[in-house]
Amino acid sequence: VKHRFGMPNPEGYRKAVRLMKQAEKFNRPVITFVDTPGAYPGLEAEAGGQGEAIASCIAALGRLRTPVISVFIGEGGSGGALAMAVANEVWMLENAIYSILSPEGFASILYKDSKKAPDAAKVMKVTAKDLLQLELIERIVPEEEPACTDNLYRLAEYMDSAMAEFFKTYLAMSDEELREHRYQRFRRM
Repeated sequence: VKHRFGMPNPEGYRKAVRLMKQAEKFNRPVITFVDTPGAYPGLEAEAGGQGEAIASCIAALGRLRTPVISVFIGEGGSGGALAMAVANEVWMLENAIYSILSPEGFASILYKDSKKAPDAAKVMKVTAKDLLQLELIERIVPEEEPACTDNLYRLAEYMDSAMAEFFKTYLAMSDEELREHRYQRFRRM
């Protein structure tokens, strides 16, 4: 509740852009971890320019001259998640979701009943497996069941190895190749 369930305000997106540009200045890759149902929908956020902040974040990520990887670690919803997911590769933890709208919101619009969220989720194809099959993400990060602090080290080992592979591939690219790769990735969708 204190952090609005991970829903950023406009200043959060602006801070992210500032830090991404700083990473670019020092030729460091950018890694985003996404776990948000979307941008904060409150009046004060809208008054602060929420839409512009999201659009600026998307544009800034598209122009970065450094490798960008985005990892969905929980819920990834709406433009709030997309603002952090304009990347050379997008990965998802096995049990994460990525969608334009929550299944509850989709069900209430399509079926006029938010209780039909499980049906809506199937139609929406929000799971990592679905999105890999649709070629919207590049990798699924396996999670042990039940995921807990006792087996977190396995997830970290996997991510370490996978990121080393990512950096080997993308750090060898020129600035223009990185940006063109990102552009083409989103053009094909």
